[in-house]
Formats: sequence, structure tokens, C-alpha cells
Amino acid sequence: SFGQGKTSRVMQYPEVRREHLPVEEGGQHGANFRGVHRLNRDEAGRVKCVACMMCPTICPARCIHIQAAESPWDDREKYPAKFEIDELRCIYCGMCEEACPCDAIELTPHYEVTGLSRNELIFDKSKLLRVYDETVGEKPM
Repeated sequence: SFGQGKTSRVMQYPEVRREHLPVEEGGQHGANFRGVHRLNRDEAGRVKCVACMMCPTICPARCIHIQAAESPWDDREKYPAKFEIDELRCIYCGMCEEACPCDAIELTPHYEVTGLSRNELIFDKSKLLRVYDETVGEKPM
């Protein structure tokens, strides 16, 4: 019969979830794995992003869209009035994370991105900050 004698890689998702990511050199699980984005907060709870436009400039998939505005705070000139990432268009390369001079954007180890429409998978500033609030205790990859 089909598949007999071979190891099956089929998982009954969502009942069974992928707990162990591939082992990289040095024995680290998922060292190069990149999942859902988060937008970090500073010590005062404000968005860390200063709308420098480095992440949308470097993004090869062109999935990051920022609209800058004058900052209401004295310690920076600009902040993102609008910040969106199209999670369906993203290729999870991590270049946005590398380009950010203030560590405002990070990719988390979470891979479950679901939605019933395309609009649900365009993460706006509030959703990206909510991901931070839910994963603040976790160290990104």
C-alpha cells in the first residue's frame, strides 16, 4: 500500500503542532527560524519605531508600509502614524529586523498566521504591538 515502510511527515494540524524546529549547527533548535512580526515598545510603553523607513526600503517583498508623522514626544522627530505588514506577501527573510537601527521590529518564533480574509493578515500597528504584548517574555530567534 501507499507509504508503507516510509516515515510519514504528515501532522494532524491543529491538534498536533510542530514543537521542535529543525536543529541547526551547534545543536540549537530553530536558530534560523523566523515567524510572525512584532513591533516593540520602549520602557514607557510607546512604539519604538522612529519611522526612519529603513525596513520598507530594504524589504525585497515590499510588504511593509509606513506613514510617518511628527512625533508627539520630545525625544524623537517622527513616529509611525501608520505601520502595516502584509504577512501573506512577506518572505520572512529577516532583513527588516537587521536594518532597524532601534530594534523596533522583530520576528517571533510563532508560525501560526491564520485568517478568513486577506485583510485579516495585514498586520497594522495595533496588531503588531499586541503581538509584542503577548510575546514580551519570549526571546526572538
